[in-house]
Amino acid sequence: MAFEPPRRLLRALGETAPAGGDWLAGLPGTAERALARRALTVERVQVPGGRSSLVVLVRRADGAPAVLKLAPARARPEAERAALAHWGGLGAVQLLEADGPDAAEGVLLLERLHPDVSVRSLPEAKALLEAAGTLRRLWVEPPGDREFETVAERTGRQAAAMRADAEAFAEAAALVDAALAARAELLAAPPEHLLLHGTFRQSKVLAGDRMPWLAVGPDPVVGECAFDLARLVRDRVEDLIATASGAATTRRRIKRLAESLEVDQERLRGWTLFRAVESGVRALRVGRPGDAELLLEFAGWL
Repeated sequence: MAFEPPRRLLRALGETAPAGGDWLAGLPGTAERALARRALTVERVQVPGGRSSLVVLVRRADGAPAVLKLAPARARPEAERAALAHWGGLGAVQLLEADGPDAAEGVLLLERLHPDVSVRSLPEAKALLEAAGTLRRLWVEPPGDREFETVAERTGRQAAAMRADAEAFAEAAALVDAALAARAELLAAPPEHLLLHGTFRQSKVLAGDRMPWLAVGPDPVVGECAFDLARLVRDRVEDLIATASGAATTRRRIKRLAESLEVDQERLRGWTLFRAVESGVRALRVGRPGDAELLLEFAGWL
């Protein structure tokens, strides 16, 4: 079959990896080889899918459902494989192959969840509760035989880009300064060094059969829990911005999430600020001014 990458993936690669054409050009061949090696039957490509990989719903030789995921090297699929293996299906999708024959090509075979049913389908309060409970299960000691990127390393690259962008986008300069100051203070004394999901939000929690909700699509990193939780704070940001009580709702959300997961409230606020400003400035950089406006307004509440 023809493996047409979903528009969301093409758009994301165009924004963040203009040189990703080589991976896209080789994608049909990679997919065909991966299917043949495992005797998989294709049902369909998941649409709209993710922003960093192609997800194909398949059947194994015995008829069991599964997911074949193909990701470019820039999406760090080997780090995802290592994290999923370490979690062993507790709170996250189950890895069905410890080390496939084409692991170096970014191929993962995963448990099939219900791809069209995320925790975002629940009412907001219930969605936050279920998402937070799922995230808590992922916060474990990292494996001793694998080195993951740290929060300091990842945010260091982001901070360098933000400094450069602050000169080009003067409207964000004050928020960039505040975000960078918060990062420096937070990194001075992190309270723990645990394995984190890295890119957690409501849409990354899908309905499953062996557990009600399971996380997918990690970009794992090692650091403090508040960093992981920070992205969840701004979920449904467009709804927050649209209401007169958005700022107050955000402050209550920080307090509620911090208390329920035993995370320091000020540290959560600080990482929420940094991650919102980083995302907002990045949106400006790649030409998404509408998204940038939402994110920077949200950051201004913090």
